[in-house]
Amino acid sequence: MAGEIKRVLEPKEKSLGQFSVRRVLPSSKQKMVGPFIFFDHMGPADFDPGKGIEVRPHPHVCLATVTYLFEGAMMHRDTVGTEIEIKPGAVNWMTAGKGISHSERSPDALKAQGHRLHGIQTWVALPKTHEECEPRFDRHPAETLPESNINGLQLRLIAGEAFDMTSPVEFPHPIFYAAVESETGGSLTLPETVEERCAYVVNGSLETQGQTFQEGQMVIFETGGAPELLIAPESKIMLAGGAAMDGRRWIEWNFVASSPERIEQAKSEWRASIAGRWENTPFAMPPNEHEYIPLPGDPEADAPAGS
Repeated sequence: MAGEIKRVLEPKEKSLGQFSVRRVLPSSKQKMVGPFIFFDHMGPADFDPGKGIEVRPHPHVCLATVTYLFEGAMMHRDTVGTEIEIKPGAVNWMTAGKGISHSERSPDALKAQGHRLHGIQTWVALPKTHEECEPRFDRHPAETLPESNINGLQLRLIAGEAFDMTSPVEFPHPIFYAAVESETGGSLTLPETVEERCAYVVNGSLETQGQTFQEGQMVIFETGGAPELLIAPESKIMLAGGAAMDGRRWIEWNFVASSPERIEQAKSEWRASIAGRWENTPFAMPPNEHEYIPLPGDPEADAPAGS
């Protein structure tokens, strides 16, 4: 029935070498929610002085990656020339399109002193009409995102239109993405206009339809209706979804595409770029980078994939 709980997803722990993340999407039970095809909960992870994240350059095609931090920072470098420190509350939206490579590392200052990292990384599939668009990076500082207090809850709209707000983030497919923080507890009703919706408990808990869900659980709702969420004090919740994607998506390593042939093409392009040492090749090397992650299974593939 409309608005009822469709299923509940439990995360699987995934090692990224330096630390582990909790991966909720894709799942054997649910491949996507709207355009969201990948959902990782990073941390909270505490790094001693001299330690940090060192995700070497790796490629993406036909998707956009979205990093949203609660604590810490990450240095992002990509092949459209971006070199920027990602900070809490800001939206950092990298559109891969026909192909991009990027790295993610702990900033030198934080790495030297020791730090905590906590955030959400998602991938959203591009519609078929935009899969091969030009790559780009868009940053929206926290102060540019619309916010609202709803029944005691602080809600920041990351992407889409909901709760009488519109995000400045541009995306060529109906999307819904929001961060909710609760100090004293409160309630909100999910927008009925969003076709596919989910709620993920970052910390704390939420109650809906007589059931309580804890940290790390993702609740998927049926289309239609307006389910109410009761959010406990000192909780963080991510709301996500949008219109159903325009067909199946294949996913392998860091590649997402609407056909398996495009995945194979991307793999060949990454190999060719390595062999060509990044000169006039399909993929380039981000600024101030000299390393890379090889394809899993290749003879030189001795490190975990990026995210």
